Amino acid sequence: MLSLVNAPLSFSGTVAPGLATRAAAPVMETIDDLKEMAPKLNPIVGYYNPLSLGETSIGSAYDSEAAIGYLRHAEIKHGRIAMAAFVGYIVQANGIHWPWNLTGQISHADISAAGGPADQWDALPTAAKLQIFGLIFMLEVWGEGSTVLAGDGQKHYMRGGKPGYYPSFDLFRDTVHPLPFNLFDPFGFSKNASPEKKAKGLLAEINNGRLAMIGIMGFVSASKGLQVPGMDSLGIPAYSGEVMAPFSASDKLPFVGEMLSFGNGGYF
Repeated sequence: MLSLVNAPLSFSGTVAPGLATRAAAPVMETIDDLKEMAPKLNPIVGYYNPLSLGETSIGSAYDSEAAIGYLRHAEIKHGRIAMAAFVGYIVQANGIHWPWNLTGQISHADISAAGGPADQWDALPTAAKLQIFGLIFMLEVWGEGSTVLAGDGQKHYMRGGKPGYYPSFDLFRDTVHPLPFNLFDPFGFSKNASPEKKAKGLLAEINNGRLAMIGIMGFVSASKGLQVPGMDSLGIPAYSGEVMAPFSASDKLPFVGEMLSFGNGGYF
């Protein structure tokens, strides 16, 4: 579900050559950089930015390059989420689940038996949903923290940093609690990669992320009965709930009932 948030950002501009290597000092991307990189990502479409995203500035604190950094970071981040969501949707739609209990009374098998992935989300206890969103909130705070980024020798992506960079947990390990892995590159596979390999990997990540965002939206659309070429014959479980509403009336949380009363989860 989280992959649906800000998915349109996948159609923003493309990445600069300087960022693609991730070897030199961080340099803010410009429109010219985007136009130069676009054919490398898609030689047929090239530079396509009908909404002129990032091409205008909003005051001195939010200039065009900062906007490009924001959009690029959002695209990479949501592309990663969508790739995980796409694989997760396939796994859950085929009834694959963990063998143990989710809580003392509810097993993963019980959740899987609720139906497709969206129905399984609805079947989660409210406390489990809040824990998931709480973890996401903490990861977001960690990834945006200037002190945390500085500890890795990095800057914020809107101030000259690398879009898509997620800091290590070294500061957390030193001050709070030990952790076995980092969120990004947990096994260190890309740590010593050459600039050329990193550049190729970044292009692949952007393109795969864009495709995954389209793919997860296709799965969700097909589950609501819409015709999606290539997915209509896959037997995707139908879903009768509100795909854009993270909570349902059964969660009995403040304001959820009022939100749902507007139809389509209050979103449209």
